[in-house]
Amino acid sequence: MRKSALLVASFTVMSLLLGGCASSLTGDSYSREDARRVQTVRMGTIESLRPVKIEGTKTPIGAGAGAVVGGVAGSAVGGGKGSIVAAVIGAVAGGLLGSATEEGLTRTQGVEITVREDDGSMRAYVQAVQENEIFRVGERVRIMTVNGTSRVSH
Repeated sequence: MRKSALLVASFTVMSLLLGGCASSLTGDSYSREDARRVQTVRMGTIESLRPVKIEGTKTPIGAGAGAVVGGVAGSAVGGGKGSIVAAVIGAVAGGLLGSATEEGLTRTQGVEITVREDDGSMRAYVQAVQENEIFRVGERVRIMTVNGTSRVSH
């Protein structure tokens, strides 16, 4: 009974840690460092749109949390040396599963926006899709750039 409570607590902690790792890649999200910095603004017209997937984060947190949970779960199997072996196997499997889970939970839907800018150049920008923002081919947009990071907005 006690080990199952520990297992549930470990999974809860892992979920909270992974949720805290997610950062936003939408066009209206700025890092603290970008706030109050001068941005370069260019104008252009959308030439094409393409849905893309933006891969999730791959930090040591997911693998570490998974390894802890897997090790605890594995140690509950068997007794003596068998318990140690099961704990090691559980930790390795949990680490792999935790890493894959983190990447899957933080993966997001994005859009590749190809813009013909007013200077004649053609550039593509990728950002996460927002529920309330819809881009259309032929639409005029602004491209804001700060510290090498660009975003497209209406």
